[in-house]
This record gives sequence, structure tokens and C-alpha cells, in this order.
Amino acid sequence: MRTKVLYLIRHWQAGGQDPAAPLTAEGRAQAEVLADFLGGFPIDRIVSSPYSRAVETAAPLAGRLGLDILTDDRLRERVLSGANSPNWEERLRQTFLDLDLSFPGGESSRAAMRRAVAVVEEALPLTAQGVVLVSHGCLLTLLLKHFDDRFGFAEWAAMTNPDVFRVILAPEGARVERIWNMPPP
Repeated sequence: MRTKVLYLIRHWQAGGQDPAAPLTAEGRAQAEVLADFLGGFPIDRIVSSPYSRAVETAAPLAGRLGLDILTDDRLRERVLSGANSPNWEERLRQTFLDLDLSFPGGESSRAAMRRAVAVVEEALPLTAQGVVLVSHGCLLTLLLKHFDDRFGFAEWAAMTNPDVFRVILAPEGARVERIWNMPPP
């Protein structure tokens, strides 16, 4: 296997959690900063969650690189439960400790991780160098956990909005690094 790189991007600031919620004005400005930041990286494929905030996050970068944005429903955010819960953060923490735990109407961490990994496995053979995946905090943390088991609830809680990680996939294994250290515009 040739070395390839994944850029995992948590969408920028949005106006809500609904799939149709757009980026805020600040989020649109952040997406432009992302395009400046990643515009010189070796990227030849962009795959995004179909949620508006994710596609809008990817749009300036796609324009800069002359690439299409491929949307994939498997990159949508993970549903923790079918009902709202006042202690949802504790429930989320539990699902990072027990990857098979699922609440009624929700998805286990393992199931969410598998669907995200399937996107990566399909995208990598189609790219020469680098793939950008734009998604959501919990799903991206689970994908990062797939490559580095040290990722869990604490890393999810520390993730910023926006955030960018690089996963270098080499024959000797995967290396994960957070590369978004710049303040928002």
C-alpha cells in the first residue's frame, strides 16, 4: 500500500443541528480560512456528509482545488438515541466505553464507526494522494478511534468546532495528528 492521507474535518459553525441548518456568517468565513489552509495540500477527492453545514464547509476548498464534493449519507452524524435525554453527555461517554451499547432509536459506536470506515475504504483506492472527509464531531471521533484507540469521549469533548485532523496511512500503520491550531477568523 502506498502512503495516503485523510484530512478529517469537523464542519464549521452552523445555525443549528438540523440536517438543513446552514453555516453561520462566521462559519462561512471559517470555511474560507480552511480553503486557504488546505489549498496547497495534496488532495484529489472531497467526500462530505450530506448535511448543509458539512457541504458548505467543503465548498470553498472544493472551488479552490477544482474538485467536486461527493456526498455520502454514511458521513451523517451518529444518532445517540431516538429520544432527547438531559444526561446525553453521560450516555455518550458510556458508548465510548462500550462500543456496542446502543440506546433505543440510536446507533452503537461500533455501527457508526463501521459506516465511516466503509467510506474511507471506498475512497482511498480512488485517490492518488489525499482525501478530505467532512463530517460531524461524534462520527469523526469514532473514525479517529478506528485509527488510534486512544481517541474517546475526552477527545470528543476537546474537539473544537471547527477542527481538522490528518491521518497518514502508511504500510507501517496509521498516524493521527491534529493540524488545526489556528484561531477562527
